[in-house]
Amino acid sequence: MDFALTAEQKQIKDMVSEFVDEEVKPRAAEIDETDEFPADLVAEMGELGLMGMPFPEEYGGAGLDYHSYAIGLEEISRGSGGLGTIVAAHTSLAGNMLYEFGNEEQKQEYLTPVNEGTDIGAFALSEPGAGSDVPAMETTAKKDGDEYVVNGGKLWISNGSVADTVILFAKTDPDAGNKGISSFVVRPEEDDGFVVEGTEHKLGDKGCPTAELRFDDMRIPEDRLLGDEGEGFVHALKTLNGGRITIAARSIGIARAALDDAVKYAGEREQFDQPIGDFQAIKHKLADMDTKVQAAKLLMHKAADLKMRDETFIKEAAQAKLYASEISREVANEGIQIHGGYGYTKDFAAERYYRDAKLNEIYEGTSEILRNTIGDWLQK
Repeated sequence: MDFALTAEQKQIKDMVSEFVDEEVKPRAAEIDETDEFPADLVAEMGELGLMGMPFPEEYGGAGLDYHSYAIGLEEISRGSGGLGTIVAAHTSLAGNMLYEFGNEEQKQEYLTPVNEGTDIGAFALSEPGAGSDVPAMETTAKKDGDEYVVNGGKLWISNGSVADTVILFAKTDPDAGNKGISSFVVRPEEDDGFVVEGTEHKLGDKGCPTAELRFDDMRIPEDRLLGDEGEGFVHALKTLNGGRITIAARSIGIARAALDDAVKYAGEREQFDQPIGDFQAIKHKLADMDTKVQAAKLLMHKAADLKMRDETFIKEAAQAKLYASEISREVANEGIQIHGGYGYTKDFAAERYYRDAKLNEIYEGTSEILRNTIGDWLQK
């Protein structure tokens, strides 16, 4: 067992870290304040090959292993939680759906520009009454000749208002439960009836627009169906399993940022004629914060390793996401505590890390759902 990074993984880490330190961190507070989609940073990431990291070069990807992708996303999230979500939803969800379930023509036409970052991807699964309970969705896609007519709506869709390619889930057989759900490629600029109702005003995760979408008799060609009818539920589950590894990476990136800032502040802030970092109470907080981050990394890379080996990783991905998301919030909370009153103000980034961290426990599988998943696998 080798815990050392390969030369390529170290190169990726160093490259993304430099980009984050020079381009992202100086903009992070502005992105958080304005909540505007950072199109210029996303375009630059596309040029650097960061929008299609785990996919083959033949489809415009960077051809990196999943460890490298997780490392890259961790670094991006260290700079901006919102930017981390933009990349995760674009790559792990939309990109992975196209790569795993698209035919060759669909990969060439839709996956390549997604990987190159010239198109932005989104994954439209959740609805107001169908979050964790996916089969409760009400959006329908009825076959009409060589087209499907889609009606319904989606909620909580990351990148939804800026996406060029949306992976949509809808019921092609409303009476068949989860076996009646299918997945499609939607092109908002081409498909009449695609409506962005608005975007959410969120606690954190700023810069990544979370949209409410509506479909009014939206017609899409039948060649936009991914796989066969009725396979959408399975597509979604498989995709979310892989996506949980990258939400663990986002969680770790935010926790690292909170830890780094806390260590720096503890060394500079003086009370009672000495840096507060000299006090045992602060040392113990920092020690616990770092230990949690390191443990989360091990869980994340264990799940990534199993995925790369093409072995079952459902339980391990759930554990990685569950633990990393919860320690991300805990570490960010301690970061605020170490900053004291300043940590509760926007003069420091500590409060932003806390707001960004909380989302990790909710999307792509709530902590409650993940505990059910882990418990089910333990009893198999």
